[in-house]
Amino acid sequence: MGMTMTQKILAAHAGLERVEAGQLIEADLDLVLGNDITSPVAIKEMEKMKVDGVFDKDKIALVPDHFVPNKDIKSAEHCKCVREFAYRNQITNYFEVGEMGIEHALLPEKGLVVAGDVVIGADSHTCTYGALGAFSTGVGSTDMAAGMATGKAWFKVPGAIRFNLTGKLSQWVSGKDVILHIIGMIGVDGALYKSMEFVGDGIASLTMDDRFTIANMAIEAGGKNGIFPVDDQALLYMKEHSMKTPVVYEADEDAVYDEEYTIDLGALRPTIAFPHLPENTKTIDEITEDVKIDQVVIGSCTNGRIGDLRCAAEVLKGRHVASGMRCIIIPATQAIYLQAMEEGLLKIFIEAGAVVSTPTCGPCLGGYMGILAAGERCVSTTNRNFVGRMGHVDSEVYLASPAVAAASAVTGKISCPCQL
Repeated sequence: MGMTMTQKILAAHAGLERVEAGQLIEADLDLVLGNDITSPVAIKEMEKMKVDGVFDKDKIALVPDHFVPNKDIKSAEHCKCVREFAYRNQITNYFEVGEMGIEHALLPEKGLVVAGDVVIGADSHTCTYGALGAFSTGVGSTDMAAGMATGKAWFKVPGAIRFNLTGKLSQWVSGKDVILHIIGMIGVDGALYKSMEFVGDGIASLTMDDRFTIANMAIEAGGKNGIFPVDDQALLYMKEHSMKTPVVYEADEDAVYDEEYTIDLGALRPTIAFPHLPENTKTIDEITEDVKIDQVVIGSCTNGRIGDLRCAAEVLKGRHVASGMRCIIIPATQAIYLQAMEEGLLKIFIEAGAVVSTPTCGPCLGGYMGILAAGERCVSTTNRNFVGRMGHVDSEVYLASPAVAAASAVTGKISCPCQL
């Protein structure tokens, strides 16, 4: 009986020849991640442990990104706690304002994660790095503390679901539509504690931005992680961004999967998740009545990369957001912000009546930079649309791709660029 890609990575990091689903293991960690919300809790737990320093100052990343620049006194105190810990322990990969970005876009950009790594982060969307062929998963702050102290973590080896992607995406259909389609198909607990393993000839047509988006939202289907095979496109990305040597693992031909699905990418349509769960999906063709909106947010760890901004700019160029509409665009990192500026994308956004923010998670978790009042609706490229996620409990969030979000900003209702 063979092993899946995830199982091979975990076996190697546990020093074992093989592992199987359900087995408890202790694995060595290549990177431990925390942000300005989760790190202070972990730091306090480390203080309780009376640990003298961290296991490796080069293998910890601290990224204040949720409420940065600080929105209030409490967020300032959180960031001060993280900053002082980073300086005290000489953390190499601490990213201050001006250098920071949204963590799950920043770490791959900085080359801190490559194929074959095991990464834990005190943020549920740490599963993003599976796009590079790494095993990465979110953990609680206590596990983060243990990881920073020891460089190890306990795991129950996950079973796996295989998603065979075939064909090629049509115009205005992206990785966001792929993962929303999958979540709509299997539900928010359809991959509970499973590894979502993506294979098939269709992967070659997916950009790295598409893959990051798909892996990012594995957690929204309940997945332990999402992971892609390492092809030439992924290797080129890692070569351009990292000095680390990737280790490529491939699933065995006789690997065991709990379920298998085949998805024809060419058959997918722009997909929107209606309130209040990511599984509550409809294609643009299934929306028969106007859904009027008040705000659009384009950004986040899911869809704030340069490809996302280019897509939004293509839709917004020469157009203007609807009267009374608020359109907020948030590049995911400083490098992406700079690139968007150099390509003239920011000019397009501002001329279209949008505002552009410094990198921050901000509105995604109801933090700041776009909170909703009662009765308001937002089309957002973020990853969650739970009750009260972006503000008032009587507000509504609709999850969509940058293309749909930008088109919706122009019309004032949920729309696709093909309808403009």
